[in-house]
Amino acid sequence: MRPAQMIIWQHTCRCLEGFPKHVSLYRSPKQHLSTLFPTQIQIPSPPTLSQPMYSELLLSATKSLSLIHGKEVHAHIIKACFTPCMFLQNVLLNMYCKCGDMSLAQHLFDTMPTRDTVSWNSLITGYSQVGVCRKSLDVFNEARSVQTKLDHFTYASALSVCSQIGDLKMGKVIHGMVLVSGFYQRVFLTNSLIDMYSKCGGISDASLVFDSSSELDDVSWNSMISAYVRIGWDVETLRNFAKMHRLGIKPNPFALGGVFKSCSSLSNSVILGKMVHGCVIKVGLDSDVFVGSAMIDLYAKNGLLSEAVMVFNSVPDPNVVVFNSMIAGFSRLETDGNNEHNYEAICLFSEMQRRGMRSSKFTFSSVLRACNFPHDFELGKQIHGQIFKNNLKRDEYIGSALIEMYSSSGSIEEGFKCFHSVLKQDIVTWTSMISGCIQVDHFEWALSLFHDLLGIGIKPDHFTLSCLMSACANLAVARSGEQIQCYAIKVGFNWFTIINNSQIFMYARSGDVDAANQTFQEMENRDVVSWSAMISSHAQHGCASDALMLFKEMEGCKVSPNHVTLLGVLTACSHGGLVDEGLRYFERMKVYYNLYPNAKHCACIVDLLGRAGRLVDAEKFILDSCFHDDPILWRALLGSCRVHKDTEMGTHAAERIMELEPHSPASYVLLYNMYLDAGRKSFAMRARDLMKERGVKKEPGLSWIEIGASVHSFVAGDNSHPESHAIYDKLEEMLSKIEKMGYIKMEALEINGSSPKQNGSFVNHHSEKLAVALGMIRLPQLAPIRVMKNLRVCVDCHTAMKLFSESEKREIVLRDPFRFHRFRGGLCSCGDYW
Repeated sequence: MRPAQMIIWQHTCRCLEGFPKHVSLYRSPKQHLSTLFPTQIQIPSPPTLSQPMYSELLLSATKSLSLIHGKEVHAHIIKACFTPCMFLQNVLLNMYCKCGDMSLAQHLFDTMPTRDTVSWNSLITGYSQVGVCRKSLDVFNEARSVQTKLDHFTYASALSVCSQIGDLKMGKVIHGMVLVSGFYQRVFLTNSLIDMYSKCGGISDASLVFDSSSELDDVSWNSMISAYVRIGWDVETLRNFAKMHRLGIKPNPFALGGVFKSCSSLSNSVILGKMVHGCVIKVGLDSDVFVGSAMIDLYAKNGLLSEAVMVFNSVPDPNVVVFNSMIAGFSRLETDGNNEHNYEAICLFSEMQRRGMRSSKFTFSSVLRACNFPHDFELGKQIHGQIFKNNLKRDEYIGSALIEMYSSSGSIEEGFKCFHSVLKQDIVTWTSMISGCIQVDHFEWALSLFHDLLGIGIKPDHFTLSCLMSACANLAVARSGEQIQCYAIKVGFNWFTIINNSQIFMYARSGDVDAANQTFQEMENRDVVSWSAMISSHAQHGCASDALMLFKEMEGCKVSPNHVTLLGVLTACSHGGLVDEGLRYFERMKVYYNLYPNAKHCACIVDLLGRAGRLVDAEKFILDSCFHDDPILWRALLGSCRVHKDTEMGTHAAERIMELEPHSPASYVLLYNMYLDAGRKSFAMRARDLMKERGVKKEPGLSWIEIGASVHSFVAGDNSHPESHAIYDKLEEMLSKIEKMGYIKMEALEINGSSPKQNGSFVNHHSEKLAVALGMIRLPQLAPIRVMKNLRVCVDCHTAMKLFSESEKREIVLRDPFRFHRFRGGLCSCGDYW
């Protein structure tokens, strides 16, 4: 063909790319061109290639994902009047599917004279790869309706679609078809079934397929291990890995990464991790990037930074992934406000830049995590500037890290700006924003964001639901928490350990320790968080013996405690008056558990000694500790001084708190109440005047109760409730009953500029009393009345609640920011010490 003729044919190829889709792709090129050119122009025919050559060209275009080259070959087939066979048509269809042009693929499929199984498989896989999963299932069902003989690749593609969209019901239907068709013994389909069931939440079905299969390969074992890792079944993960090792099956790097992750969650994680590390060296994967990253993560999580650095240095020519793992390891260990690990993370980031490595979004995410403390906030803003320079500000992964950093620093408005700047707001971004709102105590905003998320059709994951349960726990709205729990069950997330842990926390914070205990007992895989949450739940509800018994059971199960576990144990000893036992556990923290006490642990010891009346020992303990400048310890001592009416030491403790936190109203209120309890009204008035002089204002007391699907909130002397008259009538009736039992109403003083007469009404009509009165009216006789308050319960209300529980024969649970009070038959779970 002459050059001029070739130019015409190349121009024709480009013209045909934009042809309407109703035009047949098998029409003669001369018929196409007769509508464009006069009849006197003679168009020569292009040279015809053989079918193998066309096939080779199309396969090359498919491999390189070059849609333009594939279209040119297709145009040449049409112009050469070449009639493709079934094989070539399928190769052409596969090219369009692999290159993502499903509109042309569908058009080509519809105009094919005949179709075989390969044709249907290509179209099903094509729609699946571009994310149009429902259309892919429609094509699968159409193939069945025209009685096409389906093969194992067809079923595997359909199962892959079900795993992508989480359609367990359809997946089971396809599983039935596999059994009927006789393909169930093929290991290829066994692997697809395991993958489908594990990703759709049917882990028991995945295990059944795995155990009942007569033929398994390395993919089967690795898939099963990954499935157990995904839902947090760490023991099963390691058990299957051990079987796999005994059978001589080589694990892949991704399965090994999951095994190391499971090791991190178990009590003897370091020992297990080192054993797996030995297996990694034997199979020759110790220099693998993915495995090296997992090993660094394991050692860093357990505080073994020297081992983590050793693994980092052993990886030849570490790339960005290995650097990211090491930076993340240093960042994750930063929990005590010390800058040392943050500095190491930043140094590694600088080393990457010196080596000319291009920082990825994962690099920036890990570095930002090292800036999640107030003293590193300015550094975080500089990293944010680097993100702008690298044009990553709209990336969803970076956006999540920025939201976390700004939320940790209390700048929730900046967090929202980052959230709205992200182009693709995926579930991780939404979860980060919800978590950020919870972190700054905007729990209602978190629940509102969840409603927005559902409204735009995004499906929450188990981390999102865990955060929402935490919000419900802090708001003490068990009804809303139960709805989220039901949603978790509906979507198959109820088997995740993190969901069960959040349920325990939610029920415990809502005052329903029985429901929390039931969730704990029903759990199949308990981790240290599960045990710690349940121990803390018993401790906060005054069940010291139950908490300590559970701790001993935890030790019997070889689960290593963490800081939260020991805090719950010390709280239980404090509430149970077990001074010697509490001091013994405190000493064992460093020696036996290798844990260093923080300020909260020390505050528990101060409270423990203070409850026993050993105020001098408590003060000496504060002065000898390294946290003597932390107000939480002095506040615990002040609370003990109030109970034991030691105004001299209480005054000293209050002065120390005021030096450390001059604008915190809690210390002034405690000092005021201590003087008032001791009958020293002039000193109480002096504390009030000092509060006025310094411009410190007491936060208004707010109590709320959840009844049905509604939350009813009250302030002192509140008249805004629709049932206000009935509430006050019921409260007066209850007060008259307990006055006959010896209750004496508190005498009111002038507070915040209000007259004693006004305050007298407020004292007798405290917010928690109004909430309890509503509960008495609206809740059934056998239902406990659960009321939450934002401030510490005062002496008058505590006494009144005890008498209410006796006179009305009702159980009352009252939660304040410090502890739970469970009132039954005139007694309180706190032992009258709060």
